[in-house]
Amino acid sequence: MKLFHSATSPYVRKVMACAVARGINLQIGKIPTNPHESPAALIAMNPLSKVPCLVTEDGFPLFDSPVICEYLDTVGDALPLFPASGRGRWVALRHQAMGDGILDAAVARRMESAKPQDAARDAFMLRQKQAVEHTLAVLERELPGKQLDIGTIAIGCALGYLDYRFAEDGWRAAHPRLATWFDGIAGEPAFTETAPPA
Repeated sequence: MKLFHSATSPYVRKVMACAVARGINLQIGKIPTNPHESPAALIAMNPLSKVPCLVTEDGFPLFDSPVICEYLDTVGDALPLFPASGRGRWVALRHQAMGDGILDAAVARRMESAKPQDAARDAFMLRQKQAVEHTLAVLERELPGKQLDIGTIAIGCALGYLDYRFAEDGWRAAHPRLATWFDGIAGEPAFTETAPPA
């Protein structure tokens, strides 16, 4: 397998965290990619010019982290990260949606912050910040479990991205139970082996 990869992308981190958790990360060759430059090799596999993009052993391209993570859950013999059925499945998928939603809002805010500022852009960035804060408040009340699944991996990657790009927002002080939860899973190889560059 090959993965179009950017070490600072939290979505790439989520994919690689799933691969590490399943013990298949060494089966994935990383292709360093800057999607903002729209390289031809990436566009040939993903017309959206986004990372992550996984090319399977038989040359089939998959993109968008939820799709790639679900595919990786079919590779190897490890216990699944996607519960097969019941309430556990819906909790894990809901947590994945919350983690991905935090990332969507935080990444959009970061991208907009690099542009010339005006009232409309400021309002957009504030809305993204509030979306993150509202989701963190729910997670503070309803802590995720301690077992790694697609939901806890997505939330862990989202909180790691907040530490990486928005530490000044003080999410940890505002959500101490969630910060303690995150510290408890941050030592897992899925997170230590996929940390972004300092």
